[in-house]
Amino acid sequence: MECKFSIEAFEAEALPHLNDLYRTAVRLVLNRDEAEDLVQETYMQAWKSFDNYETGTNCRAWLYKILFYKIDHHRRRKYTQWKYIKEGDETIRATVAYEPPIDQTLRDEDMLNALDSLPPKYREVVLLADVEEFAYKEISRLLNIPIGTVMSRLNRGRAKLRFHFWKMRLVNMESSAQTNPIISAHRLSLKNRS
Repeated sequence: MECKFSIEAFEAEALPHLNDLYRTAVRLVLNRDEAEDLVQETYMQAWKSFDNYETGTNCRAWLYKILFYKIDHHRRRKYTQWKYIKEGDETIRATVAYEPPIDQTLRDEDMLNALDSLPPKYREVVLLADVEEFAYKEISRLLNIPIGTVMSRLNRGRAKLRFHFWKMRLVNMESSAQTNPIISAHRLSLKNRS
């Protein structure tokens, strides 16, 4: 069987996106080994389908589309093996009007932990929009969801991130108040009055 495309053409088009795909997969599945497997499956599928790929089109988006198909398949497979714990009540958090400011001393580790705490459907949209800088329309096509759903999930994902940082800030304020001698002395004096 004669090959219509060359290995060099595939490598030139697809391999420059390997690190981006891997980084996104790690953030979505929260496991480096599973992410490696997913990226490998993505490239195997891309190689098998490369004769259908039109040179000069957006190879990055094409690879991301394959990756998200693989991730969806991976999730469905996990779903049949394990029972999911249902998400908590999102409507309360989504309807809170106050949007707390984000601490300017935020560390990368804190941001990554916050991203990891998001449910997958929000995490994937936030990563594609805010980290990988895909347009809403591209995200809609990649995930096979309506553009309104993209905007809704992005809004809710960002709101969950803000809420996470707000809670983190409260914990930090409480712990610093406990170690601050002035605040501790004030609390002690209030306690002694009663």
